Amino acid sequence: MKAGNKEQSWGRFDFMKVAPLFTGISALAVVASLIYVLGKEKINYGIDFAGGTEIQVLFAKSNVSTDQLRQIVLKAGYHDVNIQTLEGKTEFILRFESQKGATESDVEKAMSTLAANVSNAIIKEFPQEETTSLIRRVDTVGPTIGDELKRNSLLAGFYSLIVLLIYVGLRYDFKYSTSAILCVFHDAIVAYGIFVLMGKEVNVQTLAAVLTLIGFSLNDTIVTYDRIRENLGTHRDAPLANIINLSINEMLSRTILTSGTVFMSIMALYFLAGGVVEDFALIMLIGVVIGVYSSVYVASPLVLVFERLQSKHQKVA
Repeated sequence: MKAGNKEQSWGRFDFMKVAPLFTGISALAVVASLIYVLGKEKINYGIDFAGGTEIQVLFAKSNVSTDQLRQIVLKAGYHDVNIQTLEGKTEFILRFESQKGATESDVEKAMSTLAANVSNAIIKEFPQEETTSLIRRVDTVGPTIGDELKRNSLLAGFYSLIVLLIYVGLRYDFKYSTSAILCVFHDAIVAYGIFVLMGKEVNVQTLAAVLTLIGFSLNDTIVTYDRIRENLGTHRDAPLANIINLSINEMLSRTILTSGTVFMSIMALYFLAGGVVEDFALIMLIGVVIGVYSSVYVASPLVLVFERLQSKHQKVA
């Protein structure tokens, strides 16, 4: 195609030339993530999902090690405890798995007893500490509630994808909406798979991060789709692959600047916030990188794939 006497340029970078390779790699990454997550025997679930008891303690006047805390727990009559050291090495989280019981009521009673016994043992061992600030938090979640939270988390992710499918379908058409949903699913499942592979704790905050990631990824995809639609009106006779390539090139600086700013902000949270915010920031950092990649090599190439499938179907009909 020509504009005046000059040949029309379809962008500085030919993304569509290597799109099949990277789209194939993305498909393999999604399959690998699903196999790993679904086949992993024991994911590191927090008590939100797995059930159990969690006690957070802060020592203002004492130098305490994890071994000392473990010995206190043993004296209280409990063996299976996971101890996590928080910022400053004076604050700890003690996690216990869900207790045994014939009924849900028995399990809840056993967990309440455990929380009381361990808390009292720690208070008795450190009389110099102020009781009100020593035991900062005690949480107990029954296994039934944990299973319900896991199920509701999956439903929340599923419903969000359905709503997004309807929204993008109304704003564009089938090939765009389906491509966008497959793209955000790719981002969410790959980021989650990497997070689980790293052995990080999966909890409600992880769900919040994944849902936030879905929204961020879709935003970048929609901006690229808007430019594709604009260029389709300007270059009516041009092949769709060229239009997509031109649109990605035109939006590339915007994508890098926006995502780069978000990345730096989340990086600050990751290194400075600590605690549950650190894990939230980690999955967002992974997701932002994957989101930039997928807007170029997943969302846009899929539009071309569905366009070709749609054309073949129309010819057959």
